[in-house]
Amino acid sequence: MIIFDLECGAGHVFEGWFNDLQAFEEQNAKGLIGCPYCENTDIRKIMSPVAVKKSTPAMPVEAEKAPIDYKRLAREVLEYIHKNFDNVGPHFAQEALKMHYQVTEKKNIRGSATVAEEKMLQKEGIEFFKIPFEKGDEEKKN
Repeated sequence: MIIFDLECGAGHVFEGWFNDLQAFEEQNAKGLIGCPYCENTDIRKIMSPVAVKKSTPAMPVEAEKAPIDYKRLAREVLEYIHKNFDNVGPHFAQEALKMHYQVTEKKNIRGSATVAEEKMLQKEGIEFFKIPFEKGDEEKKN
């Protein structure tokens, strides 16, 4: 059994329980998953908070003290963002404003903004967070 955090096209967030990823994808492709708030069937998975639980008290002491591989974790988060967020490049602020004022449909976006644009987004009450990205190969060729 696997639990996914899901979001409908209207922006409602809810939880879904499935036998496995394939079961979710099959049901979603057939439009069988509906938002419990508005019945919207435009459903997508969103990033879930991560929790680690010790499975047994017999776990070796060395395993309990194993350091967290932060580089791997950061790589996985960035990979998720690259796969699941639309890159709007330097148009981040404009796209965020359009979604905030419901001119366009809400979706996950990533991009860049100037300091002035960030201040304007904060003033408008638009939540965002900054993540430093390494430049990709295509950006280095300039």
